[in-house]
Amino acid sequence: MQATNVLVYLVRHDLRVADNPILDRLASSTDHGFTHLLPVYVLPPYQIEVSGFLKDGEKSPFPEAKGELSGFWRCGPHRARFIAQAIWNFKDNLKALENDLIIRIGQPQEVLNNIVEGLKQHQKNVGAVWMIAEEGYEEQREEKNMAEACSNLGIDLQLWVDEKYFIDDRDVKPEGAQDLPDVFTTYRKMNEPLRERPRPTVPRPAAGSLPKTVESSEMPSQAHPFEIPPSLEAFETALVAPIESAVPKVVAVEPGTSAHPFRGGEDSALQRLRYLIKSGNASSYKTSRNGLLGMDYSTKLSAHLAQGSITARQVHEELLHFENGTDQQYAETEGFGEGENEGTKAIRFELLWRDYMRLCTRKFKAKLFYRSGFRNYHSHKWKMGSKVGETTGEQATPTDEVSTTMKRVFEGTTGQSLIDASSRELIHTGYTSNRARQNVGSFFAKHLNIDWRYGAEWYEFMLVDYDVNSNWSNWQYVAGVGNDPRGENRIFNPVKQAFDYDKDGDYVRCWVPELRKIEKLENLFQPWTTPKEDWERFELAGLSMAEDPVKKIEFSVEGKPKSARRPFARRRGQGRNNSNGTPGSKPTPPPQEPNSNVNNSNKEPPSAPRAYQMSNQSNNPRGPRGGGRGYRGGYRGRAYSNGPRGGPQEGPQGGRGGWQQPFMNNPPPHPWSHLGPA
Repeated sequence: MQATNVLVYLVRHDLRVADNPILDRLASSTDHGFTHLLPVYVLPPYQIEVSGFLKDGEKSPFPEAKGELSGFWRCGPHRARFIAQAIWNFKDNLKALENDLIIRIGQPQEVLNNIVEGLKQHQKNVGAVWMIAEEGYEEQREEKNMAEACSNLGIDLQLWVDEKYFIDDRDVKPEGAQDLPDVFTTYRKMNEPLRERPRPTVPRPAAGSLPKTVESSEMPSQAHPFEIPPSLEAFETALVAPIESAVPKVVAVEPGTSAHPFRGGEDSALQRLRYLIKSGNASSYKTSRNGLLGMDYSTKLSAHLAQGSITARQVHEELLHFENGTDQQYAETEGFGEGENEGTKAIRFELLWRDYMRLCTRKFKAKLFYRSGFRNYHSHKWKMGSKVGETTGEQATPTDEVSTTMKRVFEGTTGQSLIDASSRELIHTGYTSNRARQNVGSFFAKHLNIDWRYGAEWYEFMLVDYDVNSNWSNWQYVAGVGNDPRGENRIFNPVKQAFDYDKDGDYVRCWVPELRKIEKLENLFQPWTTPKEDWERFELAGLSMAEDPVKKIEFSVEGKPKSARRPFARRRGQGRNNSNGTPGSKPTPPPQEPNSNVNNSNKEPPSAPRAYQMSNQSNNPRGPRGGGRGYRGGYRGRAYSNGPRGGPQEGPQGGRGGWQQPFMNNPPPHPWSHLGPA
């Protein structure tokens, strides 16, 4: 019998057949030595709840996939559906190449053991495992476990460079993670001109060019007690069933209002990219990206980028076809063949920011999840919710009060209408805009002074485009503990932001229908300011948004605050030092947190703060069920009005992206962590 050599391709966030370096290597060369290719996608039970796949009457061997700090599910129904669609589209595209995708549930090393033993019964030998390398804490732990399993089985393991980013890791400046600048602007300038930086994409393999598939009759089945449904519809249902009831029930809105009605998968991603260019939206991106309503105000590619259904260099290359006039499908679009314009340049800028957030994860490692952030900022006293309060005693206010406030933020009943509209949109669609995310993050961490990690875990649960690097880095950024040089001084006034970006109130009226009858914008954006004689006419009685707002912000339509009082209490005194000790105000040494080690050594990440340390857990900043997370989406912030004392602020002196001048009350737009709502 002819010897067999099976390659197991462990698929992660690379759910595409085009611009896939692993598939390209197998399709374009004959010296790889493999007779069979077995692509396998493993649903990670610590990140995605898998109890919906249990056989009747069985109990899951895995704990629930919930955040240890907040207890929120780590993957909500919007993203679960999107992931299911992306997986199934990848499976269909592999079938078109005369191969297939096997879906399994469990720990990857255990899945591998099951596959190896099962194929041996059919005289098939597994010779190697190939997978892309990732930055997340959990993903790197997974790689270590896989390396150990392969060593025990006598199988080769090859970790491939993850090539879905804008600048290839082999071309990154600077080369060492610890040399990464703590300010984005410095990193950007090191890599300009951006249009020349990405490597070319690799082609989609031709049908029949890959090693042959393993027959389904020879494949061992899914291990007990789970079973994998045979259709996308049943697969989606199993993913969503255990978690759907956790989404808050809020007032319904008209159907068809979602800014993100897109399906997951490579085909949908490429279709969206080509539409952006043909429609002219790519060219107008710089001026439209701060929109709030509709499908065209930003690229909406973030969820696809997070799952690896499309790569940043594919986006770049398609823009080149338009700019250089080499693809006639764009010939009717204004600007065809006229080179890079402000819109396409801004898209590349955002793609580089996405790269930067991933490199920050590489540099700071487990600090991504620490309350003290990249800055080791231990002195601020955050308000804590019930779960952390019960285990650490760190709460500064009664637990039930903080938890109730968080609930109102997440359900959209704070009385700050821009915040509430964003929260409602997120509940209904799994998506909310760049501008809205900035305001929610600032309101949560700075106006309400609540531990920013609750917000990060809520976004992990709710966002369709969640990305571990972008989400956590940018919650740090907006909370003032990340790599924003302005730190805690970057604060958004959500009332002014509403006047600036929801000029007619359409966004608030769309997502908070209880307030639609309010006529004046100043009352619409803060219902409590509505004169009492109008409450009955506008049906405000009984609405907590009007009767009991979480936060009242003094603001007049003339732009001058009614009161000189600071709308929130903020600490004074910290300078502009970054974690590497660049010149600035001399910092005082941060106090040690309970059970934490503030050690900047590169050898090992510092142990997690006590809030994340549970019994019998080792080196895990996320708690008993893990850390580095793997499914994506996030946000970032820049513009704001009215500084800590109610007056204009200047800056940011290089906070990230090219804006060096003072921006006073109307700052330039600040991109978010990823392309989607960037």
